[in-house]
Amino acid sequence: MTRIAEIRLDDAGQPAPTPEIEQERRVAVFDLLEDNSFCLPGREAGPYHLGLAIREKRLVFDVASTTGEPAAEFHLSLGPFRQVVKDYFQICESYYDAVKTMPPSQIETIDMARRGIHNEGARVLQERLEGKAEVDVDTARRLFTLICVLHFGA
Repeated sequence: MTRIAEIRLDDAGQPAPTPEIEQERRVAVFDLLEDNSFCLPGREAGPYHLGLAIREKRLVFDVASTTGEPAAEFHLSLGPFRQVVKDYFQICESYYDAVKTMPPSQIETIDMARRGIHNEGARVLQERLEGKAEVDVDTARRLFTLICVLHFGA
């Protein structure tokens, strides 16, 4: 029961995402809901409903029970994410361009770099969540993707 059962992104007031960003969002949400590990230390087990938003230059996690009762809310500074998000967007852009024109070996090299940056973002997220929420690596990777999606318009 230590899992996210529903996720909601608050991207109101942000520009419409590109088709690539929207696809990343759909895949991350689908994968996250299929398989994740999320728990709040010292609190009753989930499952949880998770709201993610960027408000006043902070990343907001709004966690509730499946009945809607608030379970936790925490705000994380976006500062530690800025460089890795910027790097991730740059490498994704290179990857999308490469898919159109480059041979598979070059695409694979760019994709490996993209995965490395994605892993770094997941590591930063796990560090920032320490003491607030526990997530496994795959959940952190998918949440990092959603953080990037929110950054797109912020």
